[in-house]
Amino acid sequence: MPVPRSRVPLRLPYVVCAALLLLLAGCGVGPLAGLDGSGATTKAAGASGVPGPPGAAGAPAQPRAAVAPVAVPPLEIPGLGPRTRAQIPAGAHQAFVVTGQSPDSNRSTAVLYTRDDPAVGWRAALAPWPAHNALNGWTAEHWEGDLRSPVGVFTLTAAGGRLDPPETAFPYDLSPDFMVEGEGFHGEPLEGSFDYVIAIDYNRVPGTSPLDHTRPLGDERGGGIWIHVDHGGPTQGCVSVTEDRMKELLGVLDPAKEPVIVMGDAASLSR
Repeated sequence: MPVPRSRVPLRLPYVVCAALLLLLAGCGVGPLAGLDGSGATTKAAGASGVPGPPGAAGAPAQPRAAVAPVAVPPLEIPGLGPRTRAQIPAGAHQAFVVTGQSPDSNRSTAVLYTRDDPAVGWRAALAPWPAHNALNGWTAEHWEGDLRSPVGVFTLTAAGGRLDPPETAFPYDLSPDFMVEGEGFHGEPLEGSFDYVIAIDYNRVPGTSPLDHTRPLGDERGGGIWIHVDHGGPTQGCVSVTEDRMKELLGVLDPAKEPVIVMGDAASLSR
């Protein structure tokens, strides 16, 4: 009995099967275009192998615009206002700044500043020192007997004392006439206070001995204002620091640097 056509297995010729296998192998050698091995879509690569338009990754970076350096102004001495700074001579390269706590205080702080390079400005050369000034404080108009220290900027041009000086570049007047006796305002002994002194050029002839009594402004405007050895209390008008500090100051002040003293209460110096 013949088998129905629908149940007869379909048998393709051997040659036809082999041809189909070759076609399938040719398509499966690598992933299809636009697909990676997992089937994910990939972008076309440029010449450098980086995805994107050809040559995009290899384009040179644009040069950055040059940044002009910011000018840094020279450093100023802290606490000094424009009016006080204007009084410091342009040629001064050392400034001994004595700042009083208040207009009526006899206690102050002293710092030596140097200006070795005008483009850089002022810098502190020594640490702050405690100091004394006149009993009644400070004044912008000093008079004989007011027991106040004059406010202002004054040159320093001569030194002296009763004892041999430490190594110093200053003209130094060694004289027994720097002897002092008696007591200070608090009963402290004054002996030794003038062992080392530096004359402050207030109402005096610059460059002369601290003992010179010439008073260009007149005797009534006072004088004999010095930096001297501290005796543990307020002065009549001078500025005083301890003996070791006095020696140190004499050792570093240099006439060639045209030193000045800037002295006064903080409020006055800030103007």
